[in-house]
Amino acid sequence: MARKPITHLLYLHGFRSSPRSAKAQRMAAWVAAHRLDLHWWCPQLPPSPREALALLLQGVSAWPHEAMAVVGSSLGGFYATVLAERLGCTAVLLNPAVDPARDLEKYIGEQTARHDPAERFFFQPAFVGELRAMTPPAVTKPERYGAVIAKGDELLDWREMAARYAGCRIKLLDGSDHALSDFDAHLPDIIDFLGLLRPSARPR
Repeated sequence: MARKPITHLLYLHGFRSSPRSAKAQRMAAWVAAHRLDLHWWCPQLPPSPREALALLLQGVSAWPHEAMAVVGSSLGGFYATVLAERLGCTAVLLNPAVDPARDLEKYIGEQTARHDPAERFFFQPAFVGELRAMTPPAVTKPERYGAVIAKGDELLDWREMAARYAGCRIKLLDGSDHALSDFDAHLPDIIDFLGLLRPSARPR
């Protein structure tokens, strides 16, 4: 059965990141230029995973889940998976964190925000348990998922990401990096997967 056209789009940044990230800004600019009718939301996520998920579930509670999509980067990709599994929505994952409960244990303590070093937050030990408690046991309905995974990711293992999202539409990059510095080259594929271009705007 064909998916309904996307009317609501959510973007989720990664750990220590913000809506000011290059990818978030690039996607926001694309929406502003091509799809002003889309309901776009890119919130600043709190450090607590439990609070972040509560914020997101409340924020999309009135959204039509069958016509919404979420794009998430790194830890945001993990949250996007949690939402997709709970709500049945479409998701695009950009170098998604597979086991953040394991990976973020070493970051317990005071952290600086990437886009404002003057801004600090404390990553608490309890946050690891919050991540573990919300981790989906498996990815169901892989046709709902698209992923961009870089073999050059310096923080996450591309093999683990590819295995977690086996059966999904994966764009596997030979190089690139964790931040997907070449994001502009992959944006058209993301737009295509989400079906965001109107028929009249598609290249002939």
